[in-house]
Amino acid sequence: MITERQRGLPGWAIFAVVFVAEFLAHFSLLRLPYFWDEAGYYIPAARDLLRTGNLIPISSVSNAHPPLVMAYLALWWKIAGTSQFITRTAMLTVAAFALLGLFRLAARVANRRVAWAAIACTAFYPVFFTQSSMAHVDLAAAAFTFWALDAFLADRALLVALWFSLSVLAKETALLAPAALLVWTLLCPLIARHHVDLLCRGRLRNAMLAAFLVPVAILCAWYGFHYAQTGYVFGNPEFFRYNVQATMSPLRILLALGMRLWQTFGYMHLFVLTALTAWAMTMPPVRDGEAERTRIPIATQLLFAAVMVAYLTAMAVIGGAVLARYMLSVVPLVILIGVSTLWRRSRYWWALVVGVVIAFAVGLFLNPPYGFAFEDNLAYRDYIEMHQHAAQYLEAHRPPSGVLSAWPASDELTRPYLGYITHPFLVIRVEDFSTEQILLATQAESQYDAALLFSTKYVPEHQFTSQWEWWQGIKRRYFGYHQDLPPESIAGRLGGRVVFTEHRSGQWVAVVKIDKAEDAKAPESSGGHEMAGMRFNH
Repeated sequence: MITERQRGLPGWAIFAVVFVAEFLAHFSLLRLPYFWDEAGYYIPAARDLLRTGNLIPISSVSNAHPPLVMAYLALWWKIAGTSQFITRTAMLTVAAFALLGLFRLAARVANRRVAWAAIACTAFYPVFFTQSSMAHVDLAAAAFTFWALDAFLADRALLVALWFSLSVLAKETALLAPAALLVWTLLCPLIARHHVDLLCRGRLRNAMLAAFLVPVAILCAWYGFHYAQTGYVFGNPEFFRYNVQATMSPLRILLALGMRLWQTFGYMHLFVLTALTAWAMTMPPVRDGEAERTRIPIATQLLFAAVMVAYLTAMAVIGGAVLARYMLSVVPLVILIGVSTLWRRSRYWWALVVGVVIAFAVGLFLNPPYGFAFEDNLAYRDYIEMHQHAAQYLEAHRPPSGVLSAWPASDELTRPYLGYITHPFLVIRVEDFSTEQILLATQAESQYDAALLFSTKYVPEHQFTSQWEWWQGIKRRYFGYHQDLPPESIAGRLGGRVVFTEHRSGQWVAVVKIDKAEDAKAPESSGGHEMAGMRFNH
């Protein structure tokens, strides 16, 4: 007998369709230079692996992230070249693999109609869309997690061990999923008691227990190797302090938990699906003939909930930056449950799904009225293009000595392979463009003749919380919040003038020429190093 899951396109054809669709949707983004954490860690680490064969980065301080994604990129570069186009195509392949895994999982627990709708919504969800072509590790970890969940529900212990082992080799926090499944599978029969058949998926077999322990052993082996090579288990001390030690405050954990809940159910227009799901729950199930449309089994939903709770809890406790991409292993599960609920309880579920896809697509282009990371929608493209223009201006009017800037522009100006420059600059780095950091920069003014300034975070034009001093203080204390000075103010404090500036949708970038004492004696035209003013507005 042919099951509903087996009808339709085979897996390889689904992967091909999804990859082509992803490739076409991202085509205009595939040649963009590297951005933020790509430039700061993952691309240098992969490049070191390609050049030296060393699993531990040498051009960046190691963060102890497992090396699977970096090795994957190095392999692509070895075969096809090291361009940004190759890198981003390689990551799109991972994204298509993730969507195929989600499709298989959705088809198993619901049906193929729900599966197609779920991967369409996920593909257009702004955070998933932007991460699909970025050289980060979170989407790869999510991809293997979806495949592992599908194997677990099929009771295939060997594949569970394989996929979860790959997930933790992509990112260490992927261990949360097998840990959550193990704990819930052990506890559920004890908690459910008289409703075991409804709420639990049966007892834990020895083979499945072993499958859950394999990724633990593999991750321990990686950390042992890392310690032997560097003397640190969980990355360099500053990385550990920022992501673990500095986050251990009850108030910060509570606030971070609220942010994680928002990222899981409301962020970047997820609230549209959440609201529609809540509305659909008030409706009776649709009947096709004599039978009601079936739900995802309660026991399966509870397994998904266990994974969500594990991620929500852990990501509220650890992680200095509360980034939405850290939740990519669970948000598609929320989308899957939401879409399944719409299918079960509305005859016009497909129209509702189209509405969700449109809401997500709008979120790609429209910045929200709250602060967000540039990498969470197409704001990252604006960032990259503006930084390209500023770097090109600096190359055309190269200053005699150094350039003052902050990370990640400090890397953009010193590493030509990131795609912004052809020849490196001497860079004097500050942490940000706050009043305190600019004051420190004035003490080293003899070391630079120009400054590349930029908005380090998105600040909505009308942010009602900006008047709450207590909230600003909490953000500064627990989340590293600071306020960038405007470029004209920084130029005045540095004794210079803005000669290039560009603005787009709440972001800005500027180049400042520092007016030194000797410049006053120079002729009005100072040749190749003179910086003519230029301004772009979008």
